[in-house]
Order: sequence, then structure tokens, then C-alpha cells
Amino acid sequence: MDNNIIEHNAPQKDNRRTYMMVIYGLYALSAVTVVSSLVGVIAAYAVRGSMRGTPYENHIRYLIRTFWISAAGYFLGGLTMALGVGLLLLFVVSVWFIYRVVAGFVKFYDGKTVVPDGWL
Repeated sequence: MDNNIIEHNAPQKDNRRTYMMVIYGLYALSAVTVVSSLVGVIAAYAVRGSMRGTPYENHIRYLIRTFWISAAGYFLGGLTMALGVGLLLLFVVSVWFIYRVVAGFVKFYDGKTVVPDGWL
């Protein structure tokens, strides 16, 4: 039997899980470099369509929402630094972001879903 036919008929590997791991990794890496979260959200938007109807759909929405809420929080924190509240807001947003990324990844790794519209 021709090996090319067997390889051609073999089911293709689903790369969506790998994409999710890379995106979660980029978000986690943002603790060191802020640019990686921007790359992560761009990647999330890029693969969002292919995630529809899969167990990963909620994770993509969760990560996109995490990015935008934390971006707004960091922006407000930066604006309110002169008022003395900014530093506290930046700290709270950072803890929230880290929690969301770690909790989301743990659920993803365990094959569980997340609530994308929830706060935690």
C-alpha cells in the first residue's frame, strides 16, 4: 500500500489546543514584558473564528475580555497616579490579571470551561 495515501487520509491534528496554550503563555509572559499581552490578544482575535463551537470558545472570549478590562484599568491607574489612587488601582488590576490568567490556564489544562463574562 502507498504510504502517501495513508498519510493523506490520516486525520489532521487539531492545533487549537496548541494555539490556546501559546496565547495563555503570551499573557503569562506579560508579567515580564507588556508587549506579549498585546501579541496575545492579537493572536486571540486571529484564531477566534476557528474556536467557535469548540470547548475553547469561552477561553478565547475570556482572554480577550481580560486584556481589554486590564488595559482600561492600567490606563485609569496611570491617569490617577497624581491623585494617589493610581498605584493602588495598578496593583489591584495586576493581581486581577494574574489571577485570571492562572485560573483560566488551570481550567483550560484540566479541560474545564471558564465564564468569559464573569469577573473572576
